[in-house]
Amino acid sequence: MSITSIDNEFVAHSYGRFPVEIEKGKGSILYSTDNKEYIDLTSGIGVTSFGFNDETWKNAVIEQISKVQHTSNLYYTAPCAELAKLLCEKTGMKKVFFSNSGAEANECAIKAARKYFNDPNKSTIVTLKNSFHGRTLTTLAATGQDHYHELFQPLTPNFTSIENMVELKSIDPTTIAAVMVECIQGEGGVVPIDKELITQIREYTQQNDILMIIDEVQTGNGRTGKFYAYQHYDIMPDIVSTAKGLAGGLPIGATLLSDKVQNVFAPGDHGSTFGGNPVSCAAAFSIVNRLTDEQLQDVTRKGDKIKAELQNVPGVTDITGMGLMIGIKTEKPAKDVVNALVEKGVLALTAKDKVRLLPALNIDDETLDKAIEIIKETVC
Repeated sequence: MSITSIDNEFVAHSYGRFPVEIEKGKGSILYSTDNKEYIDLTSGIGVTSFGFNDETWKNAVIEQISKVQHTSNLYYTAPCAELAKLLCEKTGMKKVFFSNSGAEANECAIKAARKYFNDPNKSTIVTLKNSFHGRTLTTLAATGQDHYHELFQPLTPNFTSIENMVELKSIDPTTIAAVMVECIQGEGGVVPIDKELITQIREYTQQNDILMIIDEVQTGNGRTGKFYAYQHYDIMPDIVSTAKGLAGGLPIGATLLSDKVQNVFAPGDHGSTFGGNPVSCAAAFSIVNRLTDEQLQDVTRKGDKIKAELQNVPGVTDITGMGLMIGIKTEKPAKDVVNALVEKGVLALTAKDKVRLLPALNIDDETLDKAIEIIKETVC
């Protein structure tokens, strides 16, 4: 039986897979079981930050696996502690809780906000319409897109989504625990939020004793040309969640807590069996440690190159995003473009009605240029 037939028989049918059986990869090139070569512009939906088979990442993982692969959070391990220290140094945050995914990082952020106030009457979490915060029942409730909610009622209560400051101010501020925002709505179509709105939300939360949570699950860890996307907006949130590219391909989530909320959790308030896993943390340290100013500037340069090359191409009507998180609105349906790209050996994504590009942060210019030319041919 082929991999595809085994998968179809035994794996739950919750994914619409492309007809590609991936076998191996190096850098930004993937190879299928039939030996076809693909330029990867997805990085596993923003996960493989430094591509495939990266030597620094691989050596960090192998070195830690050779020591201990798991201990539980009843004991201390160096990778967990050192990664937390590095994240705090790069952000100014004070404490980190580690989990396994973006949804879990967002769950933790929500729990932290509600625990901070510890008041059922001040427990509402406000998010933005068109947002996406995860697929658990609680993070679905946080997600501001109704079609994700339809099959899973009832969702966790006390969530509401708004579009603007007028709608936010229409809610009694004494009932709001936190406002939760993605600076760029990735699943919502790679839509950057207006800086004025982010600034106004931050000012309002500070004036009304409301916490601000920034969801950096997809935008974080260098993806937008800053370490975290909120740094483009000149604000300092109370809580930051992140995952995806943090460990370069191993499962991890992190919730960063500011000075205001750093001591919100006491032993027993929250936990995660695999959170802070030493192998995942060693992998993440190898990623975060390389996100230097020079590397982030290179991400910005490559993102600007993609935009400049595709801006006036026939068939392209709009380009959004920051750094190497790019959304391309095309005259052809985005799904048709992505399917055609697969046939031509380029892997891309969709986000709403756009073609979405999330290449590895270190994709080389020759490979990127080749992919751009194929995109130009395909969108026309």
